[in-house]
Amino acid sequence: MTELPFKLGVHPINWVGEDVKEHGADTTYEQILDDIAALGLAGTEMGRKYPTDIPVLKEELAKRGIQLVSQWKSVLFSDPAYRDEELAAYRKHAQFLQEMGSTVISTAEVGGSLHFDPRRTPNEKEVLRLDEAGWQSLAEGLNLAGAIAQEYGLKLTYHHHGGTVVESPEEIDKLMAMTDPALVHLLFDTGHAYYGGADPLTVLRKHYGRIAYIHLKDIRQAVLDEARAEQVDFVTCIRKGVFTVPGDGCLDFGPIFQELLERKYEGWAMLEGEQDPVTHPPYEYAKNALRYIQSLIPQERR
Repeated sequence: MTELPFKLGVHPINWVGEDVKEHGADTTYEQILDDIAALGLAGTEMGRKYPTDIPVLKEELAKRGIQLVSQWKSVLFSDPAYRDEELAAYRKHAQFLQEMGSTVISTAEVGGSLHFDPRRTPNEKEVLRLDEAGWQSLAEGLNLAGAIAQEYGLKLTYHHHGGTVVESPEEIDKLMAMTDPALVHLLFDTGHAYYGGADPLTVLRKHYGRIAYIHLKDIRQAVLDEARAEQVDFVTCIRKGVFTVPGDGCLDFGPIFQELLERKYEGWAMLEGEQDPVTHPPYEYAKNALRYIQSLIPQERR
């Protein structure tokens, strides 16, 4: 693999589902880490199968030459009643990531989400969009959490995400406009951008100055079209196989990589393809994605 100016890793969600628990239910963390090492990649996010004991996790990563880059953190800042406990939990999360030598905190608001909001009840059908008070509370909470992240030498990177209240291009724009650029950065996710109705390249160009972390995810257009026609929810879309790794879906990553190379992006970018590992073997799919990415790099850079 040609050396890129930015760091390329892979998310364990390719092996073990985070939103769909049956995906990879029997996969061990050793298998995931061995595969990542065999792919020649040196970065991963925290996964639900990984050891939570810090010395054990450090040892397992170190012996394979892998860095823990981040770990997802759900927040519920849109409701002020939760702010104090959410900030306390955020601090604990930041302490763990600092101890692991991580650089960014993947952060997403779960308020209003059908699947992630603890206040929601079964049989509800839609994401509850935020009112202005909710937006204000979310922005204030994120700024406070971003300051906590800074204390620990980390960056809060906001993950716009399908099935949440920050999903569409307009919602991404609004969140960026309402938060402090010094405290709240953006996790740019190609697949979630497209899923939310945006052109990923447009989001990349528009908010490049805020981007501190990247997820490289592709979309199967036929699956997305079918899911939209059936009006199914986000988790059902995952079960249907809407997401895959770069080079296996409908997105053109050529202009995206060109933009990243021209702008000399230096952060981490993670391969992601949240899908059933039984029917889509993660190692093989990641290998193919790396081959595809290699083909996008101009000859003079090889």
